[in-house]
Amino acid sequence: MRTARRLARALIIAIVLIALICWYLVWTHDHPADSPFTELDLTRPIGLFTGRKIAALGDDTPKCETLLFRAGVRYRALPAAGTGQCAYDDAVRLTKGGALTAGFRPERVDVSCPVAAGLAVWEQQIVQPAAEHLLGARVTGIDHFGSYSCRRMYGRSTGDWSEHARANAIDVAGFRLSDGRRITVARDWNGGTLKQQQFLRAVRDGACKLFATVLSPDYNAAHHDHLHLDQAMRGEFGWRACR
Repeated sequence: MRTARRLARALIIAIVLIALICWYLVWTHDHPADSPFTELDLTRPIGLFTGRKIAALGDDTPKCETLLFRAGVRYRALPAAGTGQCAYDDAVRLTKGGALTAGFRPERVDVSCPVAAGLAVWEQQIVQPAAEHLLGARVTGIDHFGSYSCRRMYGRSTGDWSEHARANAIDVAGFRLSDGRRITVARDWNGGTLKQQQFLRAVRDGACKLFATVLSPDYNAAHHDHLHLDQAMRGEFGWRACR
């Protein structure tokens, strides 16, 4: 009797596993971005593993630049620069046009290739749709506080080095709209209209799908005026920070 029960349980488990595998194969066939094994394509809809795949590009700069090119992102590869903890060798300079329909202010945006890849997908698949849906306008400009800064976290004299020290982060301060409005994190995160607040939180939440770290005013006072976006190397399946 016991043997029969064990065989029945094993058979049920096997059937459930087979059903799950079949469901997974069918689902990932229709939603390839949700599979960890599908090759990354910056033009495809964002999936469960898109952000981790983009962060992993830090180990393969040539592949990252190829993906930018295939996605129609205009960029120029930059020579290696900096020394010690503040050295980088995978930076690119983004320019408006092609897949990037919004310009940056200041215009010079020198970031690591994985950050550039995240920004390209974010602008196209998160920022622009959120602006059109919630604000009834297109984003024509993204204001930022820069990327590269040779410093430790929070500018301290000791402690871990910031991702900014490797050009592996960017601080986004606000957005300029096609109707002339300007949305800023400092003013509108809590003080703007409901739609403006919803927009800023939507682009923050969307960024969490694409960047290894996303920090906003909800995190601490140091981020009261910007969204910090970075691609910290924590492994392809490493932990991610979103606040």
